[in-house]
Amino acid sequence: MKFSKPSTFFIAAMTLAASTAFASGKHAGGHDNSTPGEPGIAANVTRTIQVDAADNMRFTPSDVTVKKGETIRFVIKNSGKVPHEFSLGTEQELKEHYEEMKKFPGMEHEEANKISLKPGQQGEVIWRFTKAGVVHFACLHVGHYEAGMKGQVKVSAR
Repeated sequence: MKFSKPSTFFIAAMTLAASTAFASGKHAGGHDNSTPGEPGIAANVTRTIQVDAADNMRFTPSDVTVKKGETIRFVIKNSGKVPHEFSLGTEQELKEHYEEMKKFPGMEHEEANKISLKPGQQGEVIWRFTKAGVVHFACLHVGHYEAGMKGQVKVSAR
């Protein structure tokens, strides 16, 4: 394709970039998912943990203890008036994804270790913890992470 003016090419390129940059909505996959553990199977859930996501930028509870090998159903309720999310991962993974969320703030998630919730909405994440250590969770909406909307799952060896 030949453009008669350089500005025509520039406008076309910028339009394509803008349509991609401002795209929001839901996505599945696409991230390097090194989260310790693996998606859980509902039939294997050993325990359910209720988690409240509130507009004071806190999760309740913010510290959870599980045993290696447990499959946990996290039932997350957004009791606030703004969107929140629950993302499980390593601290590095969450920080990297937070930087991505800053670029695409309307992003919502449909991944095994993440859920986006509108105000008043409830959802769940089922996760099997396969390694002892700490797995972090956070709300990665812009400003929420920095305000302290995060917590951790301490996974004991047994």
